[in-house]
Amino acid sequence: MKVLKNYLYNATYQVFVLLVPLVTIPYISRVLGPQGVGINTLTNSTIQYFVLIANLGLTTYGQREIAYTRSREKNKLSEVFWEIETISLITTAISFFLFLITLHFINNYYIYYLAQSFLICASAFDVSWLFMGLENFKITVLRNFVFRVISIVLIFSLVKNHNDITVYILIISVSTVFSNLSLWPYLKEYISKVPIRKLHLKRHIRPTIELFIPQIAISVYGILNKVMLGHFSTVASSGYYDNSDKIIRICLALLTSFSTVMMPHVAQAFVRGENKKIQEFVRQGIDIAVAFSFPLSAGIIAVAPNFVPWFFGKNFDPVVNVISIEAIAIIPISLATILGAQYLVPSNKNNQYTISILCGALVNILINIPLIHYFSAEGAAIATVVAETVVTFVQVKFTMKNIKLIGNVKESIKPLVSSLIMFFIIFTMTHYLAESFMCILFEIIIGVLVYTLFMITLRSRIIMNVFKVLQIKFMHNKI
Repeated sequence: MKVLKNYLYNATYQVFVLLVPLVTIPYISRVLGPQGVGINTLTNSTIQYFVLIANLGLTTYGQREIAYTRSREKNKLSEVFWEIETISLITTAISFFLFLITLHFINNYYIYYLAQSFLICASAFDVSWLFMGLENFKITVLRNFVFRVISIVLIFSLVKNHNDITVYILIISVSTVFSNLSLWPYLKEYISKVPIRKLHLKRHIRPTIELFIPQIAISVYGILNKVMLGHFSTVASSGYYDNSDKIIRICLALLTSFSTVMMPHVAQAFVRGENKKIQEFVRQGIDIAVAFSFPLSAGIIAVAPNFVPWFFGKNFDPVVNVISIEAIAIIPISLATILGAQYLVPSNKNNQYTISILCGALVNILINIPLIHYFSAEGAAIATVVAETVVTFVQVKFTMKNIKLIGNVKESIKPLVSSLIMFFIIFTMTHYLAESFMCILFEIIIGVLVYTLFMITLRSRIIMNVFKVLQIKFMHNKI
């Protein structure tokens, strides 16, 4: 039950992190236009490199280390926290200094880069990894809810035309700073003061760098795609890709939340040497990833022709093809999240995790430029799908050395068949329905019902497990 609650909290947390873009995209797309959206995308994507340096892989590493030490006394937990947080302050200072140097050589969009730079500062105060490692997701959820709502209100109140790009950027970046700071009053419940002489920063340097390398690689087919589109294609095409990417990432948040919640459990099982428990966690995770990613990917492709013009506006019609291509990436990303974040990282197999990410990044770099040159935003989406597939393939090869996955492969046929049937039904409906909220909602409801019906008919393992849990709970309540 605790895992389910934490999953719901973290799923909500991930959705709220992305809630402002989701709620405001239709409004911002129309007010700022493709050019304004493209400027925000380009400058934000560049700033994300400095945010990456500031984080130095500390978010993932911090969550894992807290999970390792949470069962010990408060003093030990406090030492680990302050050591990691001190490193975060140092790396943020270095990153901001590098940004100021880079800013000196930037000729275009100078003011927009300055407005985005608050995101770098926000990294120093992000301690959400502590609460995730302690499996206290409720605090982070409430924090995000409050500040995202405030951001939404400010955006609709202050951003009125294409000249308000700076205002829009400042609302997002400054609210992130205050959102991160809002967690600090809760630290006293878990963390105590530690003398500086007791802090040993060196022991964390190597493992954080090991996790920093794959973080850089991951950014290649996230941030770099948008930057390359802005430079090698058009700023507008960068905006098309960014809008598509936001929708895909919001959908992925619901799937990847399971890995974030399970990571502390796998880390604890690893410390105790409970290998069978780890294998069961991974198998369950793959079943869940497949059962949700297949229909989600198929559903997005099916409703895209109606969803995009209704949600983004007629000026963003090119997003239909982009989002249809990128939706395929949901499947390998979901699987890689289970294998990487839920197994390789908490099991301290950092090298294998890094190799898989680097392989994907290398493939992305090699195919990105020609694909963007010939196909613009659609080319970037194709590169993303190919790169993510390579990452998943490599991680599967590493995982199969210790865990047998043949059962998961056989089981995946059921959600695949159910998703294809659902796709053809919804895609056919799309041609006869209007571009409206009610029609899209109707398509989604029919899709969920069709998929669920066929999963039950095929006796999918995950559906059968749900029925067993409900049956046990019913019998328990009856007694």
